Amino acid sequence: MKYLVIAEKPSVSKSIAKVIGAYRQEDGYLEGGDCVVSWCLGHLAEYAAPEYYDERYKSWRFDDLPILPEEWKLLVSEDKKAHFNILRKLLRSKDFDYVVNACDAGREGELIFRLVYQQAGCKKPFSRLWLSSMEESAIREGFAHLKPSTEYDALYNAALCRERADWMVGINASRLFSCLYGQPLAVGRVMTPVLAMTVVREAAIAAFVPEKFYTVALTLADGGTASSKRFAQKADAELLLSKCRKEGRVTVQKMERKEKSESPPQLYDLTALQRDANRLLGFTAQQTLDYAQNLYEKRLITYPRTDSRFLTEDMAASLPGLVTATGKAFAVEEPIPIHVQQVINGSKVTDHHALLPTKSMANADLAALPAGERNILRLIAARLLCAVGEPHRYAETTLTTICAGEEFSAKGKLVLSDGWRAMERKMLGELLGKQKEPAVLPDVQEQSQCSVAGVELKEGQTSPPKHFTEDLLLHAMETASAD
Repeated sequence: MKYLVIAEKPSVSKSIAKVIGAYRQEDGYLEGGDCVVSWCLGHLAEYAAPEYYDERYKSWRFDDLPILPEEWKLLVSEDKKAHFNILRKLLRSKDFDYVVNACDAGREGELIFRLVYQQAGCKKPFSRLWLSSMEESAIREGFAHLKPSTEYDALYNAALCRERADWMVGINASRLFSCLYGQPLAVGRVMTPVLAMTVVREAAIAAFVPEKFYTVALTLADGGTASSKRFAQKADAELLLSKCRKEGRVTVQKMERKEKSESPPQLYDLTALQRDANRLLGFTAQQTLDYAQNLYEKRLITYPRTDSRFLTEDMAASLPGLVTATGKAFAVEEPIPIHVQQVINGSKVTDHHALLPTKSMANADLAALPAGERNILRLIAARLLCAVGEPHRYAETTLTTICAGEEFSAKGKLVLSDGWRAMERKMLGELLGKQKEPAVLPDVQEQSQCSVAGVELKEGQTSPPKHFTEDLLLHAMETASAD
């Protein structure tokens, strides 16, 4: 039986074609044996603009709203028509018994294929190739276990609803507000709420009036610094400063020591990777996605467009080998603790598992990668090595003292076991920058007295909300429903 494979991009098509034996290059596809592999060039078929439904919609008029198509029309843009014609000819050819949808394994990939399939008027049965990695072994495994197309009908319908919602909101709301305000205004399902969040934040920053405050800081002779409450009036803080200088000692009212544990971070999903890449590397979300997509197509990481931060149970056995190979690829010489179960939870995996480096990465020439891709790969590798590591354990000490009748407090931290934090510094030391050393407080008894080595008046002021960075904006978008 001869079959046709349609991927989303030419680069992915070439990787698939190499595995299944389609080596001969033709115009717009690759052929060999019993298969042909072609590609979609992204969104080939898209929903038509309003004027294709009715000529009167060329003008933007309030009285024509809302525009709600009874039957949706698909069009192919002029610059993509030549390739679409090749695809249509292949999809209608009697040479093929069935089609394989090999577009990216996600909601958009499902939509891209099916709209082209419909626009070409194809009636052939089709199966789904669902890949989380572009490694040769993963491609062979995927073809050995092709999925029925019906398993992804719900995913397609979800994508279709999103696409049509974007069209209806964008077309109608943009025309409505443009007519109301007499100037072209763009309104979108996502961009307008995000713009609103940004405007509200900027308004809060603009309206913010900083307020000065004053504190008194005591340097204890045995180590550590204790601070008073905030004073709105400088004179009140100066009075306390004078009294503390005269008294010259503090009485320990309370000493608390709690041992705490900081669990390893979860593996990356796309949003978490984009946030860290923005915070540590200054990359935009789109840059991070582009770099990750390139790494995926080079078989160096798994599928990037994932919203899962865990792995499935069937991956547990192969994970120690991947962790060891990843460590070697990044010159980690010390033994790596591997606690597999803390990253395994199949119930929290949706379409794809969390982002991982691949086995192919271990043998690749990482130095030959562009700097952006290399940095993103390092983040993903570092997260894997940290996520399977030991907890970071420390003792937190809170000291409450009295001087001149006023309460002063101090906090200290003593690291008991570095755990995963040591691996994070090993992998990302330069990106993290110099870390502030935690304060260590003296070991004192309650009701004992300590000498004061220094007294200082400190001035500060309240801070406005932070301007949105892409990191903070992505977090706000993720948690918008919680506000």
